[in-house]
Amino acid sequence: MPLAAAMGKVMELQSAGLTSPEKISKSEIKALQEIFKEDTLAKKVWNAAKRVSKKRKALTGDMESPRKKLRDSDRRDNATPFDIESALSLPTTSATEDELSKVVLRTNRAPLVLAFAVCVLKHTMPEQPTSSRLSLAQAVVSANSRSKAVSLGIESENPADQEGWGEGQPVVKVLGREVKVLKRWDYNPREGKPVNVASSEQDEDIYHVANDTLSQDVLDSDNSNGMPPLWGIDLESLRSAHRGNAIGASDANGHLPIFTPDAARSYLLKSFTEASEDNNPAPEKLSRKRPSQTDAEKETCLRNLLRSIDLVCQSWAPFLSKEELDQRAWDWYTRVRPVVQSGVAGWGEKGQVKLSDILALRR
Repeated sequence: MPLAAAMGKVMELQSAGLTSPEKISKSEIKALQEIFKEDTLAKKVWNAAKRVSKKRKALTGDMESPRKKLRDSDRRDNATPFDIESALSLPTTSATEDELSKVVLRTNRAPLVLAFAVCVLKHTMPEQPTSSRLSLAQAVVSANSRSKAVSLGIESENPADQEGWGEGQPVVKVLGREVKVLKRWDYNPREGKPVNVASSEQDEDIYHVANDTLSQDVLDSDNSNGMPPLWGIDLESLRSAHRGNAIGASDANGHLPIFTPDAARSYLLKSFTEASEDNNPAPEKLSRKRPSQTDAEKETCLRNLLRSIDLVCQSWAPFLSKEELDQRAWDWYTRVRPVVQSGVAGWGEKGQVKLSDILALRR
């Protein structure tokens, strides 16, 4: 249904406890008929919610037992926004600059862009929770990957944004690139936070502002400095889902696909390893390690990388506007992007990243 008409039903849906596609799909059709007043429209919304729920389950499914999946599903349904943000929080460290400067990582360009974007958003858009930062950062990576594929001749079709998909949606800039976004007006990342729980470094990462709740100014604002939590819109998926239809104003009559924060976080956690002296992993050593050891080492690498980038952002933030900091961050990335013996690594080719080179960018 048209977006304006849909927004007019938000309060009624919230009052009925129908705050997600999953809950709508599990509701009685009569509840929707009372809200939307038209049987046909109510059935369309009901069926659309079922399709979205089914798609999400397919994207997040794995080989776990049905019983465990059921338990996990119950936990997600009952999770508060604060629980969700806590689960998405990124690893942190208190490592000193001297300790960090000795670390050399092995990765490729895409996850490094993702790491830079997530870190700089903490300073340029501090009102955004972790879930939004991950989604927006993944939107940048996707757009860069698509543009790179077109420039190399791997893809012949222009990126979806150049063809007008997502037209009419709000836009924010991340690492100098425009990202079409979806506003999450009814989402407060602090909702469900236990009373009298002291704030921690992880809590600050969940929602990087001083206030414990979204202010009314933020909820009422419609500018880039006071936006509610956002989703980055997956324009390529939008185009694929409506192949053959006319290009128009952001699919106002249907579901807008987004970049999910879970996928972005998982990508970060698995994409960084510590480089050996010759920049090649030692397969015989890796094969003897338990998966838990490998995962722990990758997490350590990520926490060291994020700490290094954040130190650079912290050093410049008091002296640059948010727009200038965003522009400067892309330049920082280009200076330290992965290198191999023959030069700069390709988008999917792994190379070295010295954290000492990142720390050298501090003011």
